[in-house]
Amino acid sequence: MDETVNRALFDFIEASPTAFHAVAVMKRELDLAGYRQLLEGKDWRLLPGGGYYVIRNGSALIAFRIPEGAWNGFQIVASHDDSPAFKIKENPEKAEGPYVKLNVEKYGGMPYASWLDRPLSVAGRVLYREGGRIRTRLVRVERDLVLIPSLAIHINKEVNKGFSCQVQKELLPLYGEKTEPGSFAEQIAEAAGLPAGGILGSDLYLYNRQKGSVWGREGEFISIGRLDDLQCVYASLRGFLEAKEGRSLPVHCVFDNEEVGSSTKQGAGSPFLRDTLLRICEGLSDSPAGYRRRLASSFMVSADNAHGLHPNYPEKSCPTNRPLLNGGVVLKYSASQRYTTDGAAAAIFGEICKRAGVPVQTYANHSDIAGGSTLGHISSGQVACNCADIGLAELAMHSSYETAGAKDTAYLISAARAFYESSVVESGYGEYKLL
Repeated sequence: MDETVNRALFDFIEASPTAFHAVAVMKRELDLAGYRQLLEGKDWRLLPGGGYYVIRNGSALIAFRIPEGAWNGFQIVASHDDSPAFKIKENPEKAEGPYVKLNVEKYGGMPYASWLDRPLSVAGRVLYREGGRIRTRLVRVERDLVLIPSLAIHINKEVNKGFSCQVQKELLPLYGEKTEPGSFAEQIAEAAGLPAGGILGSDLYLYNRQKGSVWGREGEFISIGRLDDLQCVYASLRGFLEAKEGRSLPVHCVFDNEEVGSSTKQGAGSPFLRDTLLRICEGLSDSPAGYRRRLASSFMVSADNAHGLHPNYPEKSCPTNRPLLNGGVVLKYSASQRYTTDGAAAAIFGEICKRAGVPVQTYANHSDIAGGSTLGHISSGQVACNCADIGLAELAMHSSYETAGAKDTAYLISAARAFYESSVVESGYGEYKLL
């Protein structure tokens, strides 16, 4: 079972070098399952039993399913499909001596050293003119194209005493020997199936070409790039598609730009989710007051991976909340509410996992080490309902090649499926009924 799940996870991630590609893969899966795409600029006609999805910016997606019978609230799993990477700047070719490099800037926070001396390529989207319209096309150069070479230890004898660098000088990828300016744009146009000079705009990123790997004494670990957060995206999608109808309306929500703060039109800080939920209620002839009543019996799971206990740095973890790889789903806590899990959310989500036979563990930051945040507390400012921050334990988060437990993806799929089949009803002040 785990082997099949991990191979499918690798296939999903390898087909998703950027957020744009991840949405395209999800769209294909939803289309095959009979879901219908809605456009934000058009009227929505929603029918009981129907499955729908809406895409914003080509990089964020919300899918939902209308129950056949009466329903209480929304059961939402929210994750994000962007990962730290290097974004290619406009006019990227930079000639220096006999070499041509590509000019890049960092997107999100990452350990720079993990990007050195490994095969990289370029993927993203391009925009072009066709007839009287400007259209979008995904592009991916499916071969080793560039590499960021490190400086040999013979020349940099202090390298093992610590690594620091400037992106503009030391992290520009080597593209080729000196050529005529414009060859990179021509290569991207060719990869996109467009004529030279036909690209009007683009969003292009470097991506790690290394394939996924199952390893360890008994194959207990998996490694691949972009586990954060495509592992949660994949598990949410599988749980959503496999779930049977319950007494709530299931929502699979994937935001973009979490790694740079979520404050974009397609990020968790935008009204994308709120607008979609309101339009669902409007499409089913529910009132604004009805929408707000449903929120009281709604629950959101913010799914973004967690830091596992590191074998070489155990002192960096909280002494009593240190999740392990293969230990199951992680509930994430923070007194600052950077993670939104509170007692009520933990009790409700923990009961759902118990029903599904999924182990639950806890994470909190070391009290003297500032941690990160995720999309839960940001999206809660738009959609105010009970929310639990969860994830799966991993090592080397934000590296270009991350590591997780071989059993944990299957655990999260089971938890997501049980969550989507459940309904959380507010039955009184501080009281909830789990259906």
